[in-house]
Amino acid sequence: MYDLVTFGEAMIRLSPPDFKRLEQTTTLDLNIGGSELNVAVGVARLGLKSAWVSRLPDNPLGRMIANKARELGVDVTPVIWEEGGRAGLYFLEFGATPRPTSVIYDRANSSFCNIQPGEVNWDEIFKSCKYLHLTGITPAVSRSSAAATLEALQKARASDCRVSLDLNYRAKLWSPAEANKTLAPMMSYVDILITTQGDTRTILGIEAETDESLAKVLLNQYPIEMVAVSYREGDTVWRCRFSAIAMTRAKTYRTRTYHIDIVDQVGRGDSFAAGFLYGVIGADDPQAGLDYGVAFAALKHSFPGDFNWCTKDEVEALLAGPRPGVQR
Repeated sequence: MYDLVTFGEAMIRLSPPDFKRLEQTTTLDLNIGGSELNVAVGVARLGLKSAWVSRLPDNPLGRMIANKARELGVDVTPVIWEEGGRAGLYFLEFGATPRPTSVIYDRANSSFCNIQPGEVNWDEIFKSCKYLHLTGITPAVSRSSAAATLEALQKARASDCRVSLDLNYRAKLWSPAEANKTLAPMMSYVDILITTQGDTRTILGIEAETDESLAKVLLNQYPIEMVAVSYREGDTVWRCRFSAIAMTRAKTYRTRTYHIDIVDQVGRGDSFAAGFLYGVIGADDPQAGLDYGVAFAALKHSFPGDFNWCTKDEVEALLAGPRPGVQR
């Protein structure tokens, strides 16, 4: 039985060291990452059983991605292997105030980009799966991946597998109008929505003065059961405050705000989603989910790379109270 199955593309991340520009560097650091795989890794690190559904090239780069996922406890049995395909890449250039961190994608015509409805055996996967987690990135990759995402949602609904969706807007992949046209109809399949003020405004055209009022509007407008809204306020590129709220039709949940020094912010939202879903799935407790989600995301900022390498014990230690200094 899988606690959580995710569906999406993972890529090879290449980034210049020491805050260099791509055009000036002679070396690149390599990591693996992708929003949906990041979430699968996160819940596995916290103790849930997860699987990742994707499509990879049957070559050393594809195997590198799958091996890293497997190393971190994610079942990659459902991955589809393509002869002669290519892995997606993205280049990450770290900034420092006032220069922002930036991303360049090289994922066009990747193996996942060409995934088609009917390739994934969802009926078999959903025989033993509690939750399917998706993001707004997967349907943005290509028309066929959007169709495959809709198929996954329909199969999940038919199988009584619950669905969580992180809106996760990517401006370099599609326009707000394109995102709305694709994602708004998918909301009818969603049980748990994870979002931000900015993503909700951009994709669904909904604005609200507070996170709480936004969650109320979403619960009233769509047949979802629970909404989590995270927020980040940044002092600089390398320092921020992070927290979130969650809401059902019966109750609003709040947690503490973390003041964070940032080593690498990529994967923050995925770590929040992983921690939140861990509490909801593992403990059936939205408050535990919110506490774990925000703490897990805060700790993610202390690791380079897309994945969150912290343990459940470290999350619980942070929830018990921060301990500055060297732990001996």
